[in-house]
Amino acid sequence: MKQKLTPTHAFQFIDVILARQSVNLLSLNPQKKLITSFAELGNLITQQNTEIKLIIALQETLESIVYTQLQNFPENIFWDFDFLVSSMLRQALVADQGAIPFLKVFSEKMVSLIEMFGNKTEMRFRYAHDFMYGFEWARWVQKEPQNRAHIEPFSLVFLDYLLVKGKELLQRISQDHITSYKLCDTGYRNPFTFSREPEDEYRLLTYLAEEQLIPVAVWEWNACPVWNKPFQEMRQQLALKLNIQPQKH
Repeated sequence: MKQKLTPTHAFQFIDVILARQSVNLLSLNPQKKLITSFAELGNLITQQNTEIKLIIALQETLESIVYTQLQNFPENIFWDFDFLVSSMLRQALVADQGAIPFLKVFSEKMVSLIEMFGNKTEMRFRYAHDFMYGFEWARWVQKEPQNRAHIEPFSLVFLDYLLVKGKELLQRISQDHITSYKLCDTGYRNPFTFSREPEDEYRLLTYLAEEQLIPVAVWEWNACPVWNKPFQEMRQQLALKLNIQPQKH
């Protein structure tokens, strides 16, 4: 008989970690200001599955991901996790290798990815937004929609693609063979022509969210990821419309 576990301080501990870091837990959800707490996400998990080993593994995986993001993207603005959590759970429950082994692999890949693209390597990206809200995933699907449209944003397949891409980018940066990822005067890399200073990033992304132009509405547990819109072009156009200044190098 499976043991049952109700959400306890386990998921609340992630909320405590974030509170200790004084993170302003903003959501991109146009309907509310702050993210769904991890205690609430724990409740949603246990509504679908009450197996104690799985719940513990989910909590440990989430804690590792959140802690790594705090360390490597300390200036991240938006912190939604709902869809990532529901995706983790859904994938774990159908994984061929079993739920617990899947979560171990998922955790390792996510942590590696966050560390690779964050502020402690030569990559030095300022935010995790492009990954977490699906902009990178949508661009990837658009290159081969017939083969990739069914692959979801937090699948192991897409994480593997980003890990390979990251290694290639780091190699090109080390050889100074890169033009579109040059360091800005802030010390961060920005592949866009427009400024991504915090006030500009906040304005642009909240506007995109209000216009339903975010590929993955991570603030929704049952989000339906969208890849078939010209997100990159629309982002550039909106930056001009909002009079966001060019990036200084």
